[in-house]
Amino acid sequence: MKALSSKVTGGLTIGSRVKVDDNSGAKIVKILSKAGYKGRRRRRPEIGVGDIFQASVIQGKKDLRKKIVRAVIIRQKKEIRRASGERVRFEDNACVLITEKNEPKASEIKGVVAKEVAERFPKVSTIAKNIV
Repeated sequence: MKALSSKVTGGLTIGSRVKVDDNSGAKIVKILSKAGYKGRRRRRPEIGVGDIFQASVIQGKKDLRKKIVRAVIIRQKKEIRRASGERVRFEDNACVLITEKNEPKASEIKGVVAKEVAERFPKVSTIAKNIV
């Protein structure tokens, strides 16, 4: 997995509810843990654009509800700073469900995807309509 090309300040944490922006059947997920996080006691991990996390499906199809899934953040409200100095923020927090091999479960993404995610996950960028 490629390193991020910008400084991403995490805008989400454990317990945050995130909109799912693909056609996998899930609508809203609740963040349970960040993949690969080893931190200090009682410190909650920051989760930002391009981070992989474990989540529980809160709303969606009946067969998906209450299931544990892997996902990656594609947009966040908290602004991120790119290497060029510009700052980018989006209207909402959104994610895409992925498999163990970091490939998307769905066949299309409805909204825009951050450029940092497109660099890190090429398969996600192929099904995205717009990359910002």
